[in-house]
Parts: sequence; structure tokens; C-alpha cells
Amino acid sequence: MSALIDRIHRVELGNLAKFTQLCAQLELPYLLLGGSLLGAIRHQGFIPWDDDVDVGLLRADYDRLLAAAPPLLADSHYFLQTPNSDPNYALSYAKLLDRNTYIEEKNNVNNARKGVFIDIFPLDRIPDEPAQQREQLAKFQWYNTRILLQLRYHLVSNPLMKLQSPLDADQLADVQALKDAREMVMTQYQARTDLTQVKNLASQYAYDKEVFSVAQVSDLTTVPFETLTVQVPSDYATILTAMYGDYQALPPKNQRTEKHLERLIMDNQVFTE
Repeated sequence: MSALIDRIHRVELGNLAKFTQLCAQLELPYLLLGGSLLGAIRHQGFIPWDDDVDVGLLRADYDRLLAAAPPLLADSHYFLQTPNSDPNYALSYAKLLDRNTYIEEKNNVNNARKGVFIDIFPLDRIPDEPAQQREQLAKFQWYNTRILLQLRYHLVSNPLMKLQSPLDADQLADVQALKDAREMVMTQYQARTDLTQVKNLASQYAYDKEVFSVAQVSDLTTVPFETLTVQVPSDYATILTAMYGDYQALPPKNQRTEKHLERLIMDNQVFTE
């Protein structure tokens, strides 16, 4: 494990500790998702070569967190980054940032606030019919792409970007309208309590990989994660098998690489490896 990822893990563990503290204080159930869930079960903590943390909450609990957390974080070095709290932030989910750090991500150049983060995803109700699922996802992706373009998210840095003027108030208002429309698509089935499936619509996995029953994400247990104790679905084996197959098997060595972060600034030092 590189010194860079070791430092990132230490900061992310602090982010995760703050997040779990907030959820306990607000009595909000949460669960680890994706590679973080896999790490908790297979490694009792971080996957050694993974450099992010993913957590999720059912939409109602997610909205409560976003409403209640900012004043609770006001005197801390954490910032809850959302489509509303950072006008230049394009993504559809929240991040909890450590404001004492600065990062540069691989293939992700933009003007949003930067810091070592954990991802916080809403889990939204989805329809049962595959055609309606495809329609919802297509609309979500259309709005998402528009927002990424409007907020000038790029794969690589371009010197000409520095010559661009910041977005003016009218442009930011147009982007906010797109963000509001995207959220309406994500939450359009929220009142349908007869629907029993939820999904992380922002998932990087294939559609079915992060579709869960409400029962699955409501029945939680606790497991160790490094020095913390965290919540995971009691049915984690079914979820991880659907996502990864034999989830206890390690991937080939050439696939054990960091995915996201390539430069970290903290304690007045720059770390790249």
C-alpha cells in the first residue's frame, strides 16, 4: 500500500467517524455500499488499494441528514458538499469533505470544492417495470450529463480553462434548475410505498448491481471497520455475491490499483505517492 493511500485512508476514517456520529445523533440508519461494504466484510476495513468510501441512506433519511447536518458541522473542519451547498458541484449525491485537505482526482477536473471525502448516496424507490426503470435512468443520465457540461467538468486539465470567466448568476441559476429537475426524476416514485425496491441511481455499477429491497437496506447489523463499528445490511452476503460473485476472492494483482485520487495536500505538504 502506498504512503499516499495510507494517508487518504486515515483522513477518510475521520470523515466516516464524523458521518456515523451525525447519524447516531440524528437517529438515522445508514449502510455501507459497494467497495466499502466489501472492504468491511473481507478486510474488516478498507480494501487496501481502494481510495474511497461509499455510504447510503434511504431517501427520507438522506434528506433529513442534508437538512440537519450543516449547523452541526459549523464549528468543525468538515463540509457537507451537496448540489445546493456548492454551486459548482455537479454530482447528484453528497460528499463529506475534510476542509483541512486538498485533493486532485484522476480524470475529474472541475471548480467544485476539493478535499478528502466520503460519498453519501440516496437510495430512491424505483418502478417494477423494466421499461419504466429504463425511462427513469435515461432521464436521470440526460440531466446529469447536461449539468456536468454546464459546470465544466473535464477529464483533463486544459490551460485555456484558466482564461474562462466564472459562471455568472444567470448561468448558475440555469444549472440549479437542471439540478432540481434531476432530483425530481430521482424521487418521482418516492410516494409509491407499494414499490419495494430502491436503487442508488448514481451507481457506477450495472443497473441491477445496486438495486435492493427496502427490507434488505432496513435490516442492518454492525461490523468492524478499522477502528470503527459501522452498519451494513444483515443480508450482505447476498448483496456482495450479486455485485462481485465470489467476493472473498482477491482480484488479480494488476487490478489492485487506486481509482480516484492522485494528489493530496495536507499539513502544508504535497503527497503524490
